[in-house]
Amino acid sequence: MSPTEPAYDAVPLLGTAGVATDEPHHLGEGPMWDPSRERLLWVDIEAGTVHTGRLAGDGRIEPVERIDFPDTAGAVAVAEDGAMVVAGKHRLHYRDLDGNISSGRALLTGDDRRFNDAKPDPAGMLVAGSKGPGGEVLLRIEARENITMLDGDLELSNGLAWTADGRRFFSIDTPTRRIFVRDYSAVTGEVGDREVFLELEHGYPDGMTIDAENHLWVAVFGGGCVLRIAPDGRIVARIDVPAPHTTCPAFAGPDLDTLVITTATEGLDEQRLARYPLSGRLFTFRPGVRGVRPHLWAGR
Repeated sequence: MSPTEPAYDAVPLLGTAGVATDEPHHLGEGPMWDPSRERLLWVDIEAGTVHTGRLAGDGRIEPVERIDFPDTAGAVAVAEDGAMVVAGKHRLHYRDLDGNISSGRALLTGDDRRFNDAKPDPAGMLVAGSKGPGGEVLLRIEARENITMLDGDLELSNGLAWTADGRRFFSIDTPTRRIFVRDYSAVTGEVGDREVFLELEHGYPDGMTIDAENHLWVAVFGGGCVLRIAPDGRIVARIDVPAPHTTCPAFAGPDLDTLVITTATEGLDEQRLARYPLSGRLFTFRPGVRGVRPHLWAGR
């Protein structure tokens, strides 16, 4: 049984994602494909862990490594050489090729605030947003941890995506159900005015990715599905997920033709966990389109 919002029943269904892992996560998030090493990475945010795995041809994901970081792990990104950066609670954590972990300076303040979703932009600079009591930020963290503030008025900064040419940037403010878009130049660093691209009527947009046809794929937290959204803002397809708290999709695999979807058990009571026992696992689905090669982190 799918927990998909009834409001999306009219959206053409591509199919139901298949369970790909056995271990549940409290707040599984941020899947990303590392094309240089052909591995998948994802996080369990509040556990402060980064996980790596191998994607099999049948869509299953074989866990390889669990890496513990000092506090929370809002998102992970990798450099060309394999070094990692993790958006921690208030600061970035770095893991070098020998496995040593170090931490940068505090970029956020407040016990009730932490970094949330983050991704490298087309130039390799990490863009990271915050979750907290309100007045949340979206930051671009540049060389030597210099900061450019892109937004300072969000309720909960979430999913990020760039068009295939890198010239348009999408971001999500989950509680307002809004997906924003703006012009973006990785060459000059200039960012255009923010506009509302789409406001969902049901469920809450969480993480997202983009395909080679510049269609967004947005996980609907509380909706048990991933929606495909055309460049003109039309919702054109959906994938059902047998877990109501669907958190983030990402294209993975050597051909970038498998959509990996993370989910969470956070906020589910015993009754809903019993109804949706696969919550917290990772899922996969082949939607018939390919993703865009993920941007790699430029390093420190």
